[in-house]
Amino acid sequence: MLETEDLRQNALLGLLTEEELIPLLPYFEKVRLTLGQSLSESGMQMSHVYFPLDSIVSLLCVMEDGASTEIAIVGYEGVVGVSLFMGGETTPSRAIVQSAGQAYRLKGQLLKNEFYRAGSMQRLLLLYTQALLTQMAQTAVCNRHHSLDKQLCRWLLLSLDRLNSNELFMTHELIANMLGVRREGVTEAAGKLQRAGLICYNRGHITVTDRPGLEARVCECYAVVKKEYDRLLKHITVV
Repeated sequence: MLETEDLRQNALLGLLTEEELIPLLPYFEKVRLTLGQSLSESGMQMSHVYFPLDSIVSLLCVMEDGASTEIAIVGYEGVVGVSLFMGGETTPSRAIVQSAGQAYRLKGQLLKNEFYRAGSMQRLLLLYTQALLTQMAQTAVCNRHHSLDKQLCRWLLLSLDRLNSNELFMTHELIANMLGVRREGVTEAAGKLQRAGLICYNRGHITVTDRPGLEARVCECYAVVKKEYDRLLKHITVV
């Protein structure tokens, strides 16, 4: 049987009190998320919400011609499925597993019930949604105003923060799909970072070898997003 400490592997759930977690324990299911797995499609109502542990989920906007751009990523700090408890039920974005791993799954109706009780869970989910909206807005600004190598730096750092690792398994083609650019552009940008000694790339395996150097090179968008997550979620007391 799950213990409350198991759920705290997800940082968002970890901010809830013991009393808030215990009634939900029997309803959480630990699942394996595989690379490329779709958790939701545009216009589809999700039956479950997902709290990642060591996995990352990309939220993508997809055009009619199939082209896509990532608008946000969710890792162990958050939850996939905010449209359920915000009342919209569906969303025009897709949720695709970017990095395989584990997550806790909960039926959407159960989360909605907790949310509408207007207790600690509601406050916490609203704070997380504000942080997620900041990430989405800053991603849009970054994609419009900053160079591809700076966008790649931002994407790498945000991903690594959610893995607690300095390694990613991701091909240039997949990164290009996330950033909404051509693969050749990602290859060129990654080459610049590798020649600068910031990363090492080999057959879909990216290792960040100089994180301080990467942070010095990235645009301000990374710091804006990180600061907002920290402000809203790292030091709050849920009451």
